[in-house]
Amino acid sequence: MSHIKFNPRTLTVLLFILVIGVFRALIPVMGDINVLANYSAVGAIALFGGAYFKSNGKAFGFPLLTLLLSDLILSVTFYKDFNGGFLYEGWYLVYAAVALMVLAGKLIMKKVSVYTVVLASIVTVLIHWIVSDFGVWYGSAIYPQTLAGFWAALAAAVPFEIRFLDGTLGYSAVMFGLFEYLKAKYPVLSLKTSKLLVH
Repeated sequence: MSHIKFNPRTLTVLLFILVIGVFRALIPVMGDINVLANYSAVGAIALFGGAYFKSNGKAFGFPLLTLLLSDLILSVTFYKDFNGGFLYEGWYLVYAAVALMVLAGKLIMKKVSVYTVVLASIVTVLIHWIVSDFGVWYGSAIYPQTLAGFWAALAAAVPFEIRFLDGTLGYSAVMFGLFEYLKAKYPVLSLKTSKLLVH
């Protein structure tokens, strides 16, 4: 009889990402969107995937796919009257930023600790701030197409990025904290012992 490789670590990491991704899609119908605005799980999901998936395909693919699915849900539900299209304007820059966030997670969090989670979260916010606000600035009729105009766009985004940092740190604390707890309790979730054979 052939054997099927079963990796509980991979499935658990993926489950964490999917649950938080679904939660992101449900937030607008769970409370005041103005209160929750930019308290985003996107940064934490990217870092989590980057830290725990050793395969680049899974590390980049699963967070980006989760973002896409939650964006699609939002675009046909809560934001259907605002987007005027399939996805929001500048979505490609957000996805590029998320890919860079995953890379930051892979490079910074070779070992997960409070220090590396906080450092990676700060780097993640800087990535989000620069990349997404480049899209706000470039071609804008509001901000001059100069370096000073770009700085003005960055300055205007500071309150939103503070909320993004809050969200990244908050969701990261839950995701990394819970997974590390489960990993300590169930050694099968550690990288070295995560491969089992199931008939």
